[in-house]
Amino acid sequence: MSQAHDPATKAHEAFDRKVRAKDMLGYWMIPNRSDGYREPEPEYGPYLWHWRDMREILDEAVDNVPKSEAHRRFIGFQHPDIKMGTTPNLMLGAQMLMPGEEAPCHRHTMDAVRFVVAGDGITATVVEGEQFAMTRGDLITTPNWSWHDHVSGGPSETIWLDGAVAPLTTHFRIGFAEPHQAPQQTVSRPKGWSAAQFGPVRAKYPDHSTTAFRPPYRYPWADTRAALDMLAEGDGDPHEAVTVTFADPVTGGPTLPTVDCEMTLLRAGEVTQAHRHTAAAVYHAFEGAGAAVIGDRRIEWQQGDTFVVPSWSWHAFENRSGSPALLFSINDEPVMRALGFWREEQAG
Repeated sequence: MSQAHDPATKAHEAFDRKVRAKDMLGYWMIPNRSDGYREPEPEYGPYLWHWRDMREILDEAVDNVPKSEAHRRFIGFQHPDIKMGTTPNLMLGAQMLMPGEEAPCHRHTMDAVRFVVAGDGITATVVEGEQFAMTRGDLITTPNWSWHDHVSGGPSETIWLDGAVAPLTTHFRIGFAEPHQAPQQTVSRPKGWSAAQFGPVRAKYPDHSTTAFRPPYRYPWADTRAALDMLAEGDGDPHEAVTVTFADPVTGGPTLPTVDCEMTLLRAGEVTQAHRHTAAAVYHAFEGAGAAVIGDRRIEWQQGDTFVVPSWSWHAFENRSGSPALLFSINDEPVMRALGFWREEQAG
């Protein structure tokens, strides 16, 4: 008698159907149980977006999507293996502001960051009443529940990468949002206010808005590049090359409670060793070209391209050229650490 026609098997199957019919689930029905060795197996793979495609879409959005309808001219890097997001927790995309345009003021639960890829410093994002100039290479934070809007002031378009934990807030169903009572908030603080409150030389008793969960901050590109160049004179890390993190100016911890941002310098000819961790990361090639070996896939990237390293995936970087290469990245490591899910493993 075959197992399929065995009375005990048929009774078991009938019982399973009864359990499901009552909207219940038996432990034995769960495909990934914890009764044997198991490790994460991401249901999404490495993926690469070319900047030429993003730039084409941004330009066409200007003509095809009216400003009144767009609210924000944001185009996300949507991973084809995921319902919504660049990774299961992160959404990275690009936003463009044309000369004379403004993006209306609002606030939301998501922590968010702005990494500027094209800007002359005249256009600004306004966060909690302070203007932050947007110059290529600058990173500006918009913490949870910060009022923020964007105001163009120059003759050229400004483009930046928006990073946020939109999929995470959707998963937890905690996506609060609120429009401001006016299209733009009032600028109530002088430029450089946050730097004076939280920079290396800071106010003894910092004064900042308490509307948001964290004060906003701008990390100027000149400071980032100077730190990278100085550290590049040392050995660097065998797995991370020369990498700096954008530390929270208040706590010294991750950039924001839910996301961490980093900049990696791959020196000419540098090849890193493979490692993996439970955080997912999205990389943007800020300067130069190189390759990422992720699992069994090799991704060749050039300036402006963006690619995903899934969680718990072996990865290493290569810069076979004679010039340095720079990678900006955003990851969900703070979430992994806060929930006790952080693990890292190094090859060899």
